[in-house]
Amino acid sequence: MPTAAMLEGALARYNKGLIYTEHLMETIRPPAEKKRVTAAVRTKKVVAADLAVSTRTPATAKKAAPSPTKKAMPSPIKKAAPAARQKKSAVKKDAATPEVRRNRRSDSTIQSILAATEEIILLSGAERVSILDVCVEAKISRGTFYRYFSSQDDLLDAFSRHKRDRFHATLAEATGQYDDPDERFQAVIQFIDDYLESSRARRLLVVAPDYAMRWFQRIFHDSVIRFQDVLSIVFDAWEARLGVSLDRELMCELMVRYILSDVLVPAGPDRRNMPRRIERLMAMLLSGRVARR
Repeated sequence: MPTAAMLEGALARYNKGLIYTEHLMETIRPPAEKKRVTAAVRTKKVVAADLAVSTRTPATAKKAAPSPTKKAMPSPIKKAAPAARQKKSAVKKDAATPEVRRNRRSDSTIQSILAATEEIILLSGAERVSILDVCVEAKISRGTFYRYFSSQDDLLDAFSRHKRDRFHATLAEATGQYDDPDERFQAVIQFIDDYLESSRARRLLVVAPDYAMRWFQRIFHDSVIRFQDVLSIVFDAWEARLGVSLDRELMCELMVRYILSDVLVPAGPDRRNMPRRIERLMAMLLSGRVARR
């Protein structure tokens, strides 16, 4: 009785002879006949392969079957390949969209541009700010300017944010060192007095009224929130003394509006009494028990 190995050898010799015979017949067949015969040969090969698989012994089939352990544990190199491809794609993406790396030199250049923008606005107004004038005032090239700002509107928007952030940072620096509630409140009053004394907001209102009004509106809500944060320990002490819950937002809003009113309508020689007036305003609110509703 023939064994499985003998059957496989016979099938291999059969296929080899079949291929050789078909190769000789190709030289005398017309093109249409070649296509039909080629399809038939492929069918015979598939049948022969199926027959070879069906005649394998259990031992041969066991050797040919893939190991389930190897299939469940793929190679670490295959795992690392997608990560490597992702890393390459990320590098390509970064190369396509370069970003300006911020460093001390970049920050210094931006500060110079914003300072030059303020000088030009205070001189001729926000509507007449030109990129060329800013470059001349900041002593930079137009290429350097466009490295940080895309347009004139982008510059004015950055300038507004710069002035707002600077106001809030100066407030925090002037009051953060005082932990005593009374000293903190006096530091806030002194900050307001110094700001109104040295602020250029009044000049901005004269040369660029539309821009100034938009800037006041933009910083108003943020300023109310910042004053609440700075005066939090003061309000805590007042509430403990009076036994009430104060409307902190309303009190800070009135304080900010008081500052803006002095910018719009200067107090003149009577400005020296500004700290005292703010204290009286707060005392009046406390005596009326401005409670939160």
